Amino acid sequence: MANQNRTNDLNRRQMLTATATAGALLSAGPAMAAADAKIDLAGKSILITGCSSGFGYLGAEIYAAYGAKVFATMRNLPRSEAAALAKVAEEGGLDITILALDVLSDESVTKAVAEAERLNGGALDVIINNAGVGTGAPVELQDIEAMQLLFETNVMGPQRVARAALPAMREKKSGLIINISSQLGRVMVPGMGLYSSTKFALESMSEQMAYELVPHGIDVTIVQPGGFPTKIWKNGNQYTAPMLDRASEERKAAYPELVAGALRNGGGSTNPKDVPNEIAALIAKSPGTRQLRLPVHPRGKPQVGINEVSAKTQVAMLGNSPFGPWVKDVNGRS
Repeated sequence: MANQNRTNDLNRRQMLTATATAGALLSAGPAMAAADAKIDLAGKSILITGCSSGFGYLGAEIYAAYGAKVFATMRNLPRSEAAALAKVAEEGGLDITILALDVLSDESVTKAVAEAERLNGGALDVIINNAGVGTGAPVELQDIEAMQLLFETNVMGPQRVARAALPAMREKKSGLIINISSQLGRVMVPGMGLYSSTKFALESMSEQMAYELVPHGIDVTIVQPGGFPTKIWKNGNQYTAPMLDRASEERKAAYPELVAGALRNGGGSTNPKDVPNEIAALIAKSPGTRQLRLPVHPRGKPQVGINEVSAKTQVAMLGNSPFGPWVKDVNGRS
């Protein structure tokens, strides 16, 4: 019995070490270089979801600084984050309009996109589906309430926004949809629950859209950030904590190490501005040349091999089919 207890303790320590190592791999590395002063987004109109913090907030500033007309959206207005962003825009002479948009609501999305198009005088050039939520803990502990929130936000949300913006883009025969995925949309770390599942779904939906929109002159790019110190996990704790409270003691006892690490507040020492700067460079590229997937991290990019195999597999499967031209077009970009 004593030997069995020692074995169990060893296995638990090994699991904790593996989880910590995986987290470090996703977030390690020095910050990337500062923004490229040559990027010019003048004349571009960009709508971003989830601008209260993280990549959305930083992106609104950065794209506007490059000359873009930015529609920064967030829910629950008025709020302090909106006031702070408005102050930044005023002091910097940046073209940023803040609009209310809740990706969980069809009505809210439709209203915000329509207002942005009205103010823009027509179709938007770029949609950045950035709003997202993350919860920790094993899959078994993620009940239907938690699962619905994750999929409604991370998958249905981008779909709602894209559907609202695409008719005008199709009429104009141009546009760019950028969906913010994650390294965890291609690789998995135990204890991340259904977050990876939503990002895998977003990757699939986005790639499907990329093929289908080729005839309409609209590009789709999936951005795959690694670990960055944004508030996604801290914000997600407000959903993870009550989810753990709802879970039975019997279920939690089955995953002691993963439950202990379910509440997160990290992302490493990397520079979160790397992501919007990379996106800005992507937006500035010529239509029809933007790559399908954009991994962003100063060092660890474990998903790259999967991206490459996936592209080759799609071309091998459909390259000689009626869809071949679309598939080869999208997967031939770099």
